[in-house]
Amino acid sequence: MISPLQKYRYEYQPKLPEIYRAGINQIVPVTGAPTTSVADQDEVKKLFPSTYGMPEVAFAKGTNDYGKNRINVGVILSGGQAPGGHNVICGLFDALKKANPDNELIGFKGGPSGLTDDDFIVFTSEFINQYRNTGGFDIIGSGRTKLETVEQFEKVKNVCKKHDMNGIVIIGGDDSNTNAAVLAEYFAAHKVPVTVIGCPKTIDGDLKNKDIEVSFGFDTATKVYSELIGNIERDANSAKKYWHFIKLMGRSASHIALECALQTQPNICIVSEEVESKKMSLSQIIDQIAEVVAARAEDGNNFGVALIPEGLIEFIPEVKVLISELNDIVARKADEFSGLESFEDKKEFIEKLLSPASLKAFKVFPDGIKAQLLMDRDPHGNVQVSRIETEKLLIELVGDKLKQMKANGRYHGKFSSQNHFFGYEGRCSFPSNFDADYCYSLGYNAFFLMCGGFTGYLSSVRNLCRPAIEWKAGGVPITMMMNMEVRNGENKPVIRKALVDLEGKPFAYFASHRDEWARKTCFTFPGAIQYAGPAEVCDRPTITLSLEHEK
Repeated sequence: MISPLQKYRYEYQPKLPEIYRAGINQIVPVTGAPTTSVADQDEVKKLFPSTYGMPEVAFAKGTNDYGKNRINVGVILSGGQAPGGHNVICGLFDALKKANPDNELIGFKGGPSGLTDDDFIVFTSEFINQYRNTGGFDIIGSGRTKLETVEQFEKVKNVCKKHDMNGIVIIGGDDSNTNAAVLAEYFAAHKVPVTVIGCPKTIDGDLKNKDIEVSFGFDTATKVYSELIGNIERDANSAKKYWHFIKLMGRSASHIALECALQTQPNICIVSEEVESKKMSLSQIIDQIAEVVAARAEDGNNFGVALIPEGLIEFIPEVKVLISELNDIVARKADEFSGLESFEDKKEFIEKLLSPASLKAFKVFPDGIKAQLLMDRDPHGNVQVSRIETEKLLIELVGDKLKQMKANGRYHGKFSSQNHFFGYEGRCSFPSNFDADYCYSLGYNAFFLMCGGFTGYLSSVRNLCRPAIEWKAGGVPITMMMNMEVRNGENKPVIRKALVDLEGKPFAYFASHRDEWARKTCFTFPGAIQYAGPAEVCDRPTITLSLEHEK
């Protein structure tokens, strides 16, 4: 038995940009000037000789013959889940079937490994209809396998040949779409007649530029987290006895924390990019939080809410250097390190190899945090920051600081705390109307990019602060977004992450209000995502997006 909301969402009809309402055969691509990568142009161009410098693409009214021949397209979901992924597939499926009912969409299961292993399902209308406007990636599952070896590329080529495939759509974040760019380059260089298209996914919000205004899932996830934060704020203001420290997903950027702060107006929100810019030490961060706690205590408010970005610890200068050294040591000494069984042995091994400054930083942490810093690395050789309990670390150190302040007569309040981590709660929820519409448009748009032969492109839908009918569809070469970064000890081409712009309007608005929010209780309560009602309630974009594109 399905829930009433689930049934209602199945029947929702996503809104499309006006260009797509003219008909499937009434659209043609329009190309612009050649592009360059955001950095390291010579190195990126050398690695992508067949696909570098391609123009941006827009769509205009015209006549095409995209439905003339039958085509087969493969699709995978790659990386972590994000609300709306199902609708990307639905939009792609619907466009394919409208062009030619005999077209087939093949879903490869479990991410990139499904593509290399030929583990697939051929989508039908009956099957697809069970997933329209729903959250999660359970339609075919996802995975984090990287596509980077000739052996893998050859396997994918053979799978494409077996299924007579004309294109592959990779739905993922920055690393997944880097995979798409590398695969597109290999196919182009080896004359494999398969177009590779990416779609921008990540709730973290760090996959964006002037053409990719926001990655899908960010809207829904931040609204889910903001509802929960608002609930906690109401509880805090009711009980008036706890400081709630809430860690939020967002490894490399603080977009989620900033957007949730704009929606809920907490007493404290740390922005990792500001910490790095100001070269704030861990002790300075602790002092700053403690001062807010003490100031509110003077007013009789021994409660509050603090938002902590998941990746904060990597932005603290001395800790960033420490983590870089740890990643390098674990990569270089992989065999020796993996052979150590106990935490004490691992700690002793690492401490002998750290620089004096990093050893000093390492010794500041409690053993529990040290153990988390030494956990197995992610597929890119980086520490798994989501498993580091930064919120608990801050609570412990702030508590110690307040004890010192009390001993010096500078603090007279009570400090009781609760800790939370909001992450998985937002990744698979029913997508907001915005994400349902946006994702459907991205998938629909991917069909036209593929039919136009624009391999190595990312599906782009812009003008997102306006009603969906005014959205602008097109494509951007993935190489345009790339730079070189060290991964697993090697220099690799990757899509550059978009961090919070400290000169941008969203941060400026936050910075101009945070002192007031710190001292006063200014909590706001966004409530649950609304799916039916006035557009200003149900279809509204995030505050971040609105501020970034306000006239």
